[in-house]
Amino acid sequence: LLSPEIGVSVSAHNAVVQLAKAPDSTGPWDKFSFGLDPSALQERLFVTEENIDGFLGTALCPSSRSQSALESQPLIEVLDVSEDRIQIRVE
Repeated sequence: LLSPEIGVSVSAHNAVVQLAKAPDSTGPWDKFSFGLDPSALQERLFVTEENIDGFLGTALCPSSRSQSALESQPLIEVLDVSEDRIQIRVE
């Protein structure tokens, strides 16, 4: 990560974390982890061709997940994507 480029914006109902790659790091990020405690991090995937293919492969198969489990998942919105950075919002 490129530390001067990192930013955090927190409001009563939302938080945005801006991360930037170091110049020697290339290619898109595939995933990130978040959570209140390092022992209970949740993993989320970025929008990439490989991740979409994997998601569609599992989405087309019957799932044992309950509707309430799906509704409790956080909303993740991709705000901006480029070669050297990505902005996301997690609700």
